[in-house]
Amino acid sequence: MYYYRYDNPEVSCCYKYLMFSYNIIFWLAGAAFIAIGFWAWSEKGVLLDLTRVTQLHGFDPVWLVLVVGGVTFILGFAGCVGALRENICLLKFFSGVIGFIFFLELTVAVLAVVFQSQVREWFNNFFLQNIKAYRDDIDLQNLIDSLQKMNHCCGAQEPNDWNLNVYFSCNGSHQSREKCGVPFSCCIPDPAVSPVPIGTQPGLLRKEWSEKIFIQGCIPALEEWLPRNLYTVAFIFIVISLLQMVGIYLARTLIADIEKVRFSH
Repeated sequence: MYYYRYDNPEVSCCYKYLMFSYNIIFWLAGAAFIAIGFWAWSEKGVLLDLTRVTQLHGFDPVWLVLVVGGVTFILGFAGCVGALRENICLLKFFSGVIGFIFFLELTVAVLAVVFQSQVREWFNNFFLQNIKAYRDDIDLQNLIDSLQKMNHCCGAQEPNDWNLNVYFSCNGSHQSREKCGVPFSCCIPDPAVSPVPIGTQPGLLRKEWSEKIFIQGCIPALEEWLPRNLYTVAFIFIVISLLQMVGIYLARTLIADIEKVRFSH
């Protein structure tokens, strides 16, 4: 009886199913993000009237959820199908996009350090713009309230920034019950029944601010938070970078295996 030994190389099942397992998590996570995003839009009635998407003057957090979910879903799909079907094009697409995202993250981080003053100014203008749109969208409102509560801050630079919002402004002839006030998330420690007045006489009422509301702006608060939590931020960045590099390594290794098998036949 003769036994034949086949020396033809085969695609590594280890790398193949590691690649699949790595991506199935992101694929499912992406699908969940997309579902949450559309659910949030349906709750706000956006799906019944798509023109409302362009009517919001501030930042809609649902957009971020949908974009992150969409990118994650597409990458997870490309990685899973590319691994199972041994499709080089999908695997190259996966590794290329992951590499581009990694490079983009590094670029943004470097630019943020180099152009700190411009980033601070942009973020300040961005925050003020969203203060104006505070009542336009419930998700934006919850995001700003959470930011102010977590960081014990009020407004972009100070509580007076809320004068830019038409409902809280002391200027004008509107009869809003929130006139000359700030959101409940600015209050210390529990909100009152009505908004805390900031008034039009700062000389008198500024003395009472520290007893009733947070007087520090959110941008200075975030600038103080970052140095205190630098190691945490660095750790998160390193973990994300390692996950991306593992994905690129698995994809490139699997591509090399597939090409080796195809060229050997």
